[in-house]
Amino acid sequence: MAKLPGRLYSSKCESLGEKGNLNRYVPIFRRYAVPVRYNFRKEDMTWISYKPQAKMLALDHIYPEGIHIPDYFIGKNIVHLPTIKTHMYTTTTGAMKNAFGGLLSKYRHYTHSWIHETLVDLLAIQKEIHPGILAVMDGTTAGDGAGPRMIRPVEKNVILASADQVAIDAVAAKLMGFDPLSIKYTRLAHEHGLGVGDPRDIELMGDDVAGESWGFKVGYNSHSFLAWLAWYGPTRVLQKLVLCTPLVIIPTLIGEIEQDYLYWPSKYKRIAAQWRESTGWGQLFRRYQQP
Repeated sequence: MAKLPGRLYSSKCESLGEKGNLNRYVPIFRRYAVPVRYNFRKEDMTWISYKPQAKMLALDHIYPEGIHIPDYFIGKNIVHLPTIKTHMYTTTTGAMKNAFGGLLSKYRHYTHSWIHETLVDLLAIQKEIHPGILAVMDGTTAGDGAGPRMIRPVEKNVILASADQVAIDAVAAKLMGFDPLSIKYTRLAHEHGLGVGDPRDIELMGDDVAGESWGFKVGYNSHSFLAWLAWYGPTRVLQKLVLCTPLVIIPTLIGEIEQDYLYWPSKYKRIAAQWRESTGWGQLFRRYQQP
């Protein structure tokens, strides 16, 4: 696959097919003795200074004291396992966004004002430190609306796979109904030669999904408005005061209360329960979670 950067493999799945069971990660880890490591635990890995060879679009300005990445990742092959879904900051989220929590330190929320440039920088770094990168994107149940957390689950029975992180995100965006080149991070990555972002240049193999367009929309709620104020609105001048001091606990607490105690109990808990009861993937998920 690494020799075919513009090639993408797709698979249409039966909702109760055996492939759905591949999401049962913990039993797989146990069976194959795959160690579980965390980038925030010093005993698992150490954050070290890294100077990228590629010219950075944003990270060198966001982290003027130097970019740091986990030492464990260097020289390792990487498999990303994202989901096809919308995102309030980046329209869609997938393979490129998957590196966000792995390669950035606990101060990664500083990057949100330049999130598109950050994702491109992270892909450039990945290409330098990883011998191989593969993404397998789950679209068996895709996410529509106010993503990435508070989405409307939609059964689509699609799985995508590619060694080109830009191509797989572009195809996922097109499936959801978006123009991939109108999404800034996809366009920038395409323009910088990090992958193929133009669907016309991507070779699709497997089941034919080229004609699908799901009509997804990025939903908005009060969290979206608060995020806009923090990262893009006129109050962004207060970022350092709020986010680089102990005051950071205030927006963190607001986000947790809103998502965990307001939206989840009032709406999304019911949506998740309905998905588990009414869809084949939900029923499968419920069964394999049982002891």
